[in-house]
Amino acid sequence: MNKALAIAGAGIALLLVSVVAAQDGAPRDRWTAQEIATIASMQLKEAGPPPADPSNAYEAKPQAAALGRALFHDTRLSGNGKVACASCHDADRQFQDGRKVGQGVGTGKRRTMPVMGAAHAPFLFWDGRKDSLWSQALGPLEDPAEHGANRVMLVRTVAARYPGEYAQAFGPLPELGPLPAAASPVGSASERAAWEALPASTRTAVNRVFANMGKAIAAYERQVRHGESRFDRYAAATVARDGRGQEVLSPAEVRGLRLFLGPGQCATCHNGPLLTDHAFHNTGVPPAQAAQPDRGRAGAVAKLQQDEFNCLGPYSDAGEQDCGELRFLATNDAGQLAAFRTPGLRNVAERAPYMHAGQFSTLEEVLDHYRRSPAAVLGHSELAQAGEKHRERQPIRLSASDLQDLAAFLGTLTGPVVQPK
Repeated sequence: MNKALAIAGAGIALLLVSVVAAQDGAPRDRWTAQEIATIASMQLKEAGPPPADPSNAYEAKPQAAALGRALFHDTRLSGNGKVACASCHDADRQFQDGRKVGQGVGTGKRRTMPVMGAAHAPFLFWDGRKDSLWSQALGPLEDPAEHGANRVMLVRTVAARYPGEYAQAFGPLPELGPLPAAASPVGSASERAAWEALPASTRTAVNRVFANMGKAIAAYERQVRHGESRFDRYAAATVARDGRGQEVLSPAEVRGLRLFLGPGQCATCHNGPLLTDHAFHNTGVPPAQAAQPDRGRAGAVAKLQQDEFNCLGPYSDAGEQDCGELRFLATNDAGQLAAFRTPGLRNVAERAPYMHAGQFSTLEEVLDHYRRSPAAVLGHSELAQAGEKHRERQPIRLSASDLQDLAAFLGTLTGPVVQPK
């Protein structure tokens, strides 16, 4: 009995010493100086506000954001009157839809990406075919699988439903004159013919209103952002050497973080406060359709350069000197074949399924893919494979329990979605 009491007493004493040490600033979890610097760089506060977009002079105007919010939720901006931006970017589903591929008027080919953090990205969509948030917002409106509308119909709707709101944000609507029911430079054959039949001045006026629709939607979307997660609290505690604060993560979650930074090599691409390098990578993800593999970034560069709504286009508010990303775009990089944009990992546990076409249903499947590192069906995977000499990576060697710990850590990245009131 005395021996048992002595052991119990020693345990209590050890616990008290641990608590006192934590209160005195001794960390519970030990990290190297380099690891602490990396963890600090991953805090959400390091992201700051979205960078200013010189191609959108209206992004900070409350009137533009108010109009953008209305447009974002308006189903009349679709061919069947049933699809809005919010149909796929659902606020109750992390501003995405939970489907493998987007479902609008028709069925898309890629997964819906969330809105949060999009204003930080230099290129938008999985393939980066748009270079601003406002230009990105325009694409789905005329896509036959998404909104399925046409440019003239969209502008006529704004002129009829939002003339006052438009004027408050952008000034009076331009003189549009008589417009056909349907016309667009990217529509059906009849819509393209109707577009070409319009006077050049009318086409320019329609394009200006259309571009401003995108700028209004972008002004609203910039206000939708991530809130802090448990990981952010852990990171702050780690930087402050606050052992008690580090208790916000479990031992399994901390092991997952160590794997994320180290053997898992996740932080190679998923780094910074939004857990993305905003770049494009081929990681051997199997195509949704094996017979027709998606070319990814390689198929988007020409579209971006030819887009009249890009940073250098006539409807941009930027000067040529402001468009460095577009001016110095790599156009013949073989590594871009079947490469897709690195998605941010904040709230990732709430955003199944995964990859550009929803190929994986769970995080565990995603992590197992990286552990297996299969060869790419199209192009060349950046992941190192066993026996391969690789300049930048090593084969990923993780156990089943390692994958569980990694998945546990990814769950700590979930925080609230902050929306404008």
